[in-house]
Amino acid sequence: MFKTKNLSPNQLSALTALVLSIPIGIAFYIIEKPWWIGLVALLVTFIGSYYLISFVLEWFIYRRIKLIYKFIYQTKATKREETYYKYILPKKSIDDVSEDVEKWAEQRSAEIELLKSNEAYRKEFLQNLAHEFKTPIFAIQGYVDTLLDGALENPTVGKKFLENAARNVDRMVNLVKDLDEISRLESGEQPLYKEYFVIQDLIREVYESLSIKTSKQNIRTSIKKGCENPITVFADKEKIRQVIINIVSNATKYGKVDGTIVSGIYKTDGKNVLIEISDDGIGIAEEHLSRIFERFYRTDRGRSRDVGGTGLGLAICKHIIEAHGQTIHVRSKLDVGTSIGFTLEGK
Repeated sequence: MFKTKNLSPNQLSALTALVLSIPIGIAFYIIEKPWWIGLVALLVTFIGSYYLISFVLEWFIYRRIKLIYKFIYQTKATKREETYYKYILPKKSIDDVSEDVEKWAEQRSAEIELLKSNEAYRKEFLQNLAHEFKTPIFAIQGYVDTLLDGALENPTVGKKFLENAARNVDRMVNLVKDLDEISRLESGEQPLYKEYFVIQDLIREVYESLSIKTSKQNIRTSIKKGCENPITVFADKEKIRQVIINIVSNATKYGKVDGTIVSGIYKTDGKNVLIEISDDGIGIAEEHLSRIFERFYRTDRGRSRDVGGTGLGLAICKHIIEAHGQTIHVRSKLDVGTSIGFTLEGK
């Protein structure tokens, strides 16, 4: 069956010219009688109509289509592209152009949604950043004003207020350091110095360095049974140390008294190694799981506890692991506990 859906401009011109020339040829044949006069009239009309219609299509319709394409791509055309627009583009059917415009519209719609999402994230980030800086700044301001108003005359009170102000200064310094760390990781300014090392040994070192914090809550740290055999990974040891410190510190902050922190190490596909650190603490509600690696993001339940920190620890972990070309994930349930796992390249 003859279909007109994907006709080229030349085919459309020929079809239209044929439709016009046949009645004219028949009319000349009826009026003039000799058959060749009708045939000549048909041919002359067909040829003239064909070129006229082709001209109209190319210079009227398709000139506007070219403008549409230039608007879609928003780029200055090179000579090669101008040749494409002039000699190749007009051969596209209107349906092809319509399909291209629909694809462009869908792409623009997706870009707009992404921009809206990024704008909302930016606003939330700035609000959180202001909140994180405002708290220590106002505290320092309060202590300094009190000291200037006469508290310095009392050595005991003066020393206490200075110590409190110093703690808030340290908090701000740590916040700036963490923000700088994330910025460097995102921009790729911090190179990775990869080496082979046994991941269990590094985990034990972190456990030892944080033993004072974990002992305060009587939290027991260990490596899961069956995962003690040394497994070598290839990564930046100091940056992975930072990842494990951040995860174990969070597990300690949100852990329960007499709780446990257990690390499991598994070979996954013969190439990568999965490290998973689990606690039996307060857990995280399901609606928060997709966002805990965002900067400053804390659940309401977590914020209600005076646990300190900058709120950037897990965001830094995510950037470090992704810089290694690996992935990080979280599993959690309220009042059951949390497991944070990440992969590294194995030996």
